[in-house]
This record gives sequence, C-alpha cells and structure tokens, in this order.
Amino acid sequence: QVQLVESGGGLVQAGGSLRLSCAASGRTSSTYTMGWFRQAPGKEREFVAAMSLGGGTYYGDFVKGRFTISRDYAKNTVYLQMNSLKPEDTAVYYCAARPSLIVTMTDYDYWGQGTQVTVSS
Repeated sequence: QVQLVESGGGLVQAGGSLRLSCAASGRTSSTYTMGWFRQAPGKEREFVAAMSLGGGTYYGDFVKGRFTISRDYAKNTVYLQMNSLKPEDTAVYYCAARPSLIVTMTDYDYWGQGTQVTVSS
C-alpha cells in the first residue's frame, strides 16, 4: 500500500501562486508515476499534471505553462507549483500515484485525501 498526503492548499487571490506538496509513504516502489488531478463542485475529476520516475512530464491542456510539476525522489514527494491562478482553478486537488506509465485518466492506484484550493477574483 501507498499513502499519499497532500499539503499546501489555501485561499489566494487571482494572479497569485500556490505550491502543493504530496508526500508518499509505504510501498513507494509503486509510485513510478505521481500526478495531480482536481475536482470542482459538480464537475468530473480532471487531470492536471503527472511526472514519471524517469522525469517525463505531461500536463492538462488548460495548464498552458502556468503550472509546473516536480519530484524530490529522495523524499518521495511530488510538487505542483501553480502560478497565475484564476478563479476557475478553484477545486479540490488530489495527488495520485500508479506503478507504471503516465496516463491522463483517473486510472491511478493510490489517491490522497485532497487539498482545497480557492482562488478569489
């Protein structure tokens, strides 16, 4: 089993920045890919970004250079740096992990509890 714990969410004004963190523990050999999804009220869970153990990255189309995913392999932690935030970025952000290649669907084996990000206009 893998446990994922997110942190770093909060309230920020439009145009501001936040950095989310997700620390993995347990069977970290199953975290080849770590990524982020988000879910706004009344909407489906949406792929944000993911990064593989090999360093490959993939972003959702809406990111458009505003977000950057990174990993600290020694700490088994993935980060999401979010800049130029917009009110439509408001959502619960979930960390996810899977033992193989990046996919943008919700086909991940492990999920965190989520952290709320609220962007005010």
